[in-house]
Amino acid sequence: MPRMAARGFSLVEVLFASALAITMVGLALPVFDRSADDIRTAMATRYLAGRIHAARLEALKRGTAIALRFELEPRGYRFTPYADGNGNGVRAADIAAGTDRPAGAAERLEDKFRDVTFGLLPGIPDADGAVSTNPDGVRIGSARILTLSPDGTATPGTLYLHGRRAQYAVRVLGVTARTRVLKFEKGARRWITR
Repeated sequence: MPRMAARGFSLVEVLFASALAITMVGLALPVFDRSADDIRTAMATRYLAGRIHAARLEALKRGTAIALRFELEPRGYRFTPYADGNGNGVRAADIAAGTDRPAGAAERLEDKFRDVTFGLLPGIPDADGAVSTNPDGVRIGSARILTLSPDGTATPGTLYLHGRRAQYAVRVLGVTARTRVLKFEKGARRWITR
């Protein structure tokens, strides 16, 4: 066996290869972090749209209004499904009186999707193009109750979700109770349907 074939790597070669690998990882991490944030925020948005769709199907199946009530807590919003107990729609007063009862467990998106919360990031216009100083992401009326009726209609509005950088929205169309998932493209400075 020749003497050169038996020799290993020199210390300089190992240090150079290590420095090159560390540099490549350092360059890739921010790209990976942005992608992971976008994917996580998109998943949370689709999950919320799915919960709205499930409530819509439940309203059709039961023949009574089902609503998602969004309540602001110190750690963010939680949402709970409620069923109309007296035929007048799901109302905050009826929930307080126990007439409209929970139709499922309360959930917090932040518990399922790390770093994703309801809100609009600074400088991003709402889906209608208006720049607002209101960062609140739950825009479905003052009671923050999204009602899905058995006749196929819903409370219209938009729910905004963001990660650390990614901004998405779920728009609920009142006449059809259908949802649209939107993403804000920062480069184009506009909302697009996903």
